[in-house]
This record gives sequence, structure tokens and C-alpha cells, in this order.
Amino acid sequence: MEQYNITGMSCAACSTSVEKAVSGLPGVTACSVNLLTNSMSVEGTAEETDIIAAVRHAGYGASKKGEDAGTYAEQKESGSAEKEATKALFHRLVASLGFLLVLMYVSMGHIMWGWPLPGVLADNPLTLGLVQLLLSAAVMVINQRFFISGFRGLLHRTPNMDTLVALGSGASFIYSTYAVFAMSHAMLAGDVTSAHHFLHELYFESAAMILALITLGKMLEARSKGKTTDALRGLMNLAPKTAVVIRDNVETEIPVDRMRIGDVFVVRPGGSVPADGIVLSGSSAVNESALTGESIPVDKGEGDFVSAATINQSGVIRCEATKVGADTTLSQIIKMVSDAAASKAPIAKLADKVSGVFVPVVMLIALVTLCVWLILGYGIGFALSRSIAVLVISCPCALGLATPVAIMVGNGVGAKNGILFKTAASLEETGKVRVVALDKTGTITAGEPKVTNILPAEDVTEETLLIWAASLEKNSEHPLAIAIMEKAAEAKLEPLDVTNFKALAGNGLTASLEGELLCGGNLNFIRTQADIKEETEAAAKALAAEGKTPLFFARGGRFIGMIAVADVIKEDSPAAIRELQRMGIRVVMLTGDNERTAAAVAERAGVDDVIAGVLPDGKEAVIRKLQQSGRVAMVGDGINDAPALARADIGIAIGAGTDIAIDSADVVLMKSRLSDVPAAIRLSRAALTNIRENLFWAFFYNVIGIPLAAGVFTMQLGWTLNPMFAAAAMSLSSVCVVTNALRLNFFKINKEKYKQKGRKNMNKTLIIEGMMCPHCEGRVKQSLEALAQVEKAEVSHETKSAVLTLSAQVADETLKAVVEQQGYQVLEIK
Repeated sequence: MEQYNITGMSCAACSTSVEKAVSGLPGVTACSVNLLTNSMSVEGTAEETDIIAAVRHAGYGASKKGEDAGTYAEQKESGSAEKEATKALFHRLVASLGFLLVLMYVSMGHIMWGWPLPGVLADNPLTLGLVQLLLSAAVMVINQRFFISGFRGLLHRTPNMDTLVALGSGASFIYSTYAVFAMSHAMLAGDVTSAHHFLHELYFESAAMILALITLGKMLEARSKGKTTDALRGLMNLAPKTAVVIRDNVETEIPVDRMRIGDVFVVRPGGSVPADGIVLSGSSAVNESALTGESIPVDKGEGDFVSAATINQSGVIRCEATKVGADTTLSQIIKMVSDAAASKAPIAKLADKVSGVFVPVVMLIALVTLCVWLILGYGIGFALSRSIAVLVISCPCALGLATPVAIMVGNGVGAKNGILFKTAASLEETGKVRVVALDKTGTITAGEPKVTNILPAEDVTEETLLIWAASLEKNSEHPLAIAIMEKAAEAKLEPLDVTNFKALAGNGLTASLEGELLCGGNLNFIRTQADIKEETEAAAKALAAEGKTPLFFARGGRFIGMIAVADVIKEDSPAAIRELQRMGIRVVMLTGDNERTAAAVAERAGVDDVIAGVLPDGKEAVIRKLQQSGRVAMVGDGINDAPALARADIGIAIGAGTDIAIDSADVVLMKSRLSDVPAAIRLSRAALTNIRENLFWAFFYNVIGIPLAAGVFTMQLGWTLNPMFAAAAMSLSSVCVVTNALRLNFFKINKEKYKQKGRKNMNKTLIIEGMMCPHCEGRVKQSLEALAQVEKAEVSHETKSAVLTLSAQVADETLKAVVEQQGYQVLEIK
């Protein structure tokens, strides 16, 4: 996907025109133009020169974004351009208001309220008319952009909002100029009374007021639109500007853009990590809230990964840069949020269709309005006012901004909280899911299983079984294999070398050891390699009933033993699953484990359904079947989850998972915790509601405003709309849409409250012994807030207390157990 900057757009009709022009090019498979960010995304094989030429032919400017589009440098440049544009609008507004205030005093102040004027103006209506003409012309020159853009759109047969403004203001000016000439003719004829009468036919103040009010609206809109990207700018501001690297054994401070992969850099307490890297020496607690939204510091030591823009809070660490510049995690997050903002949500299609014909239809309505009032016998001044009001009250801007502003703010809120939506469509569709399918390992569970039982065959020792098992598993990256390797390392056992290693997806592993076939895997697979006694199967069933995974091993066609491995459920998984269920979502767990093990885990997690014994290629088929019940979201983290993530209506990847899983997903959870799944769904629903509110306002405004401006209610109710008020209404309509979208910034994403009406929160205070620092506070706070009944936990190591705000009763024993699991002692609960 290639991205382009587009200049000259002022409303939804403009973006629709550009989209049509580029979409019609041979080789373009998809094109999306975003009015909010003034950008265009193009997919296909069309040449860059042809795309830019098509945009220019439509009457707009285009330039291709750099290779780092969407990253820090590109966004910073874009932000600077936005500030300059807003500043220019402000200067235009100030200059316009200066001339407009004088014009309003001369025209309406003197004529309507009798305010004093110099004798040369008060006694000569022609002089008064000429002064109004000059003041109005000055405002038109200051705001000439409306006329240039508007009439250029007409020439290219792509009229836009500027066309409506230019026609409305221009018509007022031209008719008023005609009245001045008529006034001069009357003065030459000596008919001063008629000349004074023509003063009431002057609409110079309307021509100038329309331009000034539209400029005011544009400036307010620009400022409001700027706030929609606050979250993105906040991410960019986190990027450190310099780095301390070691070159020739000397610490040197350099700009981060001069860093190279392989550089060794030093980060001291309070410093920001300049690039993604791996810790070579030292240890520290690192605050990763910039990337994950999680304020609790994470301990880092030798061999651990660190990310750019995270903050080192304690010790000194030396790291080797593995990703720099546009490749860092922070830059990729910025690019992902930017790309999502540049894409278009499906709900915007209706607005696009309306925008495509909106301006021509409004121009036709204005012409019909003029003709009808003239036919009914009203004067040209009255008819022209109604026609001009129709032109300037119509607002295609509100239609064009209704969706992208909500998408931008929603994406920003998600990014600040570690939830990344890759496209506008994924933000819209996530809230519509009815079924959530959860992979067990690494999603519901921690993904770090431990060996719990070693059961060798009669003529095999535990040590021998563990050596042979480790020899087979050392070539595998599966979590169960890692658990066995860790157990062997604890026992200080060295695995043997094997050959012909093979991984059989969904079954197990095979290899050759000293000329014999060594196998490991599930019961069904090992049955094909060796005989297994009934008592062994019974023991395996008992282990599975406890939620453990029994692994069987055979060598040379002979069963040699069984090793049981168990994975622990993440602290927040049960609460997250309950929250999904309260939202009316069915929760299904998918796992390759046997039914007994899966059932034990499912019972502890609280899922609605469990589908066990699913092979990697079978998950995709299961998702296809679940889709018969409604929209399905698949949550996973492994390579074997990628097909299912791609097949699901919404794929949600755990951020700590594999790159393949993340690439296949529509939503990425940077915190790697299940509680962010319901948070993402709630945010999506809130954004979709906001979009619908914006679209309703945009359509309702035009449906009511245009008939009112045309004078439909004049005959029955006597209602008429002055063109100046019409211009004010048009200006405010876009501001209202953007302001409504900004309300999403106040959306509570962390936890939905389930409180009965009129019910007050309950409080409990825990006195805790053993907390020594803010890191201790963070551990206790995280463990307590993982409980569904805990709304908020305020923890202090200084007062040795935790003050809890509860939405429901929770047993003191439960609170005590949660804290003591973290290694602290609860002395008292009040």
C-alpha cells in the first residue's frame, strides 16, 4: 500500500472526487482518501506519476509520502504543516474581521440603528455604497482561496464546499454591485429617494460575513481536528532524540537517527531507551507504559529485550541495538495507528455516496429556490437571499468528517492503552462480534508450563527418562518442550545429540538416538509406536482431570515413560471471560489438548464451550463452523493460530506472540493480557456509536437546514433564514461533529462497571507487610485489580496499605490469598 499527501481538499466532495479519479486508473485495485489527515492510500500496480497526474487533473495536489510514512519523522512534518495551516487561517480570520466590523458598522449600524457616520457618507448614498463595496472586496481578496478552489472545482466538474461558498458570497457581491450601479444611475438622474432605496438592496455585508464565518468555522475545525491526533503526537513525543553509544570504548552521545544495528548503548536511571535491543549487562526496572499503557515497571536483566521509548527507572543497563529508526516497536505502532487513520471504515460508504452528488444537488436546489420565489412574485433580493442561504448552509464537510474523526480518536485511545487496531474496518467490526474463540496456551494460560510429574516405565529411571525426553525436545520451540528442557537444566542433566529430528503437527516429535527411533507426543500418536498398558492410560486420565498435559515417550518401539506438564491460568483470564459473557458474547476455548485436560482448564477459566483435540489446520475449520452463529473473533499468539486469525471476522493477536500471528491479526494487544479483549470490544462499540451520532447529526443538519434556508416554512410559519446565520450554522456543523468525536478521549477503557442502579461502591482497606518500593506497589495493585469485584486499588508502600473500591462483595480470604501469592503478608483487613 502506497501513501500520498493530498492538498487542496476542503470537504467530503473533494475527497470523493480524488478517490474517483484515482480509482479509475488501470492497475489500481483499491483507493481510500482521508479528509481528516489529507492523505490517500493506494493499492495496485499503477505508476506513481499516473496517480499524481490523476489527482492534479481532478484539481488537487499530490505528493508521495516517504518510505518512513506514518513514522516519527513523517508525522512530525505533517504536524508542523497542520500548525502552519491553522496559523494562516487565524491570520486570515483576524484580517477579515477587521474589515468586516467596519463594514457592519457602516451598513447595518447606520441604516438599521442610526449610528453616526461622517457627513460625506451619511449624506451621499452612492459614497456609502462604494465604501461597502470596497470593504467587502477586501474581505473577498483576503479569502480568495474559497474562490480559487471553488471555481477550479467547477472547471474540473468536481464542485465542492468551496464552490458553494464562492457562489453564495459571489452572488451577494455581484447583485450588490449591480445595485450600486443602479444607485449611481439614480443619483445622476437626480432621484436621491430611489438612490436611498437601493441602500436596502445591498448585501455586501452578507458576502463578507459568509466568508468570515466560514473561515472562523474552518479554523475551529482545524483546531479540533488537531486534537484528534493528540494521542499520535503523544506517541511521537516519547521518542528520544539522542542516545549514548559506546564507540571505540568511549561513551558518545549521538542523535538517534545516526544509530545503527549492532550499536552498544547505555541507558542510565531516568533515561529513555533509544532503540529496540537486548540487554548485554546490568539489570533494572523498565517502565513500558509508552508501548503497553501498563504503568507497572517490568524487571529487565541480561538477555531480556527492551524497546525504544521505554523508561529506565533504576539500574544502569548496556544493550545492543537490534532495531533502529523506522523498524522499532514504537515506530511500527505509530505507523499502524497512522495507517488505520488513513483507511476507510465500511460505515463511511453511505456518506461517500451522498458526498459524491451532494454539491451538484445543492446547486440545483439553490437554482430552483431562486426561480420558485421569483415565479411567486417575490423580489429579486428576497429570492436571491433564499438561494444564497441554501448554498452556504449546506455542509458536505460534516458528512466527510463524521467517520474519520471518530476512527482517529478511537485509534488514539486504543494506542494509549496498548490496543492497536490495524485498520478503520477492524475498529468498526470488533464491536460486532458475537463469539470469541480463545486459544488456550499463551492466551488463557500463561504459556509457560512446568513439569509436575515424571512417571518412567518399569525398567527406566526418572533421570534416564528426563535425559531422553530433553534430547528429543531440545530442537522444539513448543512451550511444553521448553518446560522439559527447564526441568532437565534444574536437575543439571545434559541432553544427548539426536539426528533426523521431525515435528509432526498436532501429534508430536521424532528423532534418531543412537540408531533407535525416539518418539514423544500425545497418547494417540505413541500408541502407533509402542504398546501402552491400561494402568498407564488410567494414570494419564487422572492427570488430565487435574488440568495437566501428559506427554508419552517411546524408544525403539518400546514405551519408556510419561511426563506431565501443567500450564497456569493467567490471573486476569477468568475475570476477562466473565466480562465477555456479561457483554452477551459466547466464549469458546480451542486447544490441541485431550478432552479431560481441556475440560479441567475450561472449568477453572469459566468458558461457555471447549473444543479439544484441535490440530493447527483444524482451528481454521472450527472458526468457519462458529461463524454460522455470528461474527467471530479469534484470539491467539502462536504460528499455528495464524490461519484461524486470518479466517475469523476479527483476528486478535497477543502482542507477546509470534510475528506471523501479529501479521495475520486485525487487532494487536500490546499488554498480552486477556482483559484487553473486552476492552477492545467496548472501545469499538463506543467508536461505532460515536460514528452513528456524527452521521445522524450530519444528515439531520442538512435535511432540516436546507429546507429552512430555501424558505419552505415561510408561507406557513413565516420562518426565513438570513444567509449570514446560514453561514454560521454551516461553520458550527463541522465543529460539532469533531467535538463529539473528541468525547471518546474520556471513554473508560480499563474496566466496565456492572453496578445496580442506586448502589454505592464498597471500600476495604488492607494492611500489608513487606512492600518496600513503588515496584512492590505495582505488583500488589495489578494482582488486586485483576479481581472482577475490584474497581480500583490505591496501594502505598509508605502507609503499608491498599485501599480498595469494590463493585461487589469479595471474601477477605480471596483478597488475602491474592496478595500473599505475590510474596507479601496481609496483617489486617478493615
